[in-house]
Amino acid sequence: MRDARTDALAFAAFPETHCADVGEISPNPTAFLPLATVVVIDAHDEWQVTRRYLSDVSMDELREVITTKKAAEIYDAKPRIT
Repeated sequence: MRDARTDALAFAAFPETHCADVGEISPNPTAFLPLATVVVIDAHDEWQVTRRYLSDVSMDELREVITTKKAAEIYDAKPRIT
């Protein structure tokens, strides 16, 4: 998080009209790491419980494609008598 501080606080350079209406918290360097850690943990927990980048359905479809591709590769690798 320390290495990402500049990127994580890049929003501070935006015009004030672009800022969301949130609490008046301006973390100083000492408070930044714990605050950022809580935000990241919260986002991680939300994705673990309520969101997924890829749904179970799309993962099943992907597994089917991979299985089909592997089967085709095995078929193509077998010597054929012609």
